[in-house]
Amino acid sequence: MRPERYTVPNGVASAELVIKNSRFIGTVGPAHDAEAARGFVTETARHYYDASHNAWAFRIATGPQGEVGFSDDGEPGGTAGRPMLAILDGSGLSQVVAVGTRYFGGTKLGTGGLVRAYSACVREALAGLCTIDMVLHHLARIEIDYGAYGPLSYQLPQLGVKIEDVAYADRVSLTLAAPSKSRAATASLLQELTNGQIMLAELTEWSATRYDPAS
Repeated sequence: MRPERYTVPNGVASAELVIKNSRFIGTVGPAHDAEAARGFVTETARHYYDASHNAWAFRIATGPQGEVGFSDDGEPGGTAGRPMLAILDGSGLSQVVAVGTRYFGGTKLGTGGLVRAYSACVREALAGLCTIDMVLHHLARIEIDYGAYGPLSYQLPQLGVKIEDVAYADRVSLTLAAPSKSRAATASLLQELTNGQIMLAELTEWSATRYDPAS
């Protein structure tokens, strides 16, 4: 099941380490899907076009079903991408991508040294990363009479329900985003104000919005 609340990056952060004359630059940022993650990797590698390696890793969602990807970008197998993915796993973040850039300094670090270096540069970048909490909402599209719209627009926000869209015609069309904890109360309110005309069916659409502790 998808978590109802999760944490994502809010911006980009980087950190640089020098280990035996090699420069390691960790860059971390947001990626809402795998395509966006690969785009982030491409842009970062373009910025560090003269680097020896631009290894990377991403995690789109937490848990065993979360989509992940990684690459050593020419470093010995298992010494860069997978260790960085392990750091992302441990961060608890979703929708996050990391690039580990290396400028070779002339001294080989060995497999253990590379694992530690790539892990450390991403860990340091994460330490400076701003994050935000997101909460999943159920989406519902309904039509109501004008007489019910006033009371509904007043009471829904008190349940933490967001009115995403409003269209006025013969009736008022609304798109509602309700957190799971308010779903039952929202259904009861809709039935009450519409004399049972609107039944909140099982919802399959989702929207993720910034978490508001006051809601």
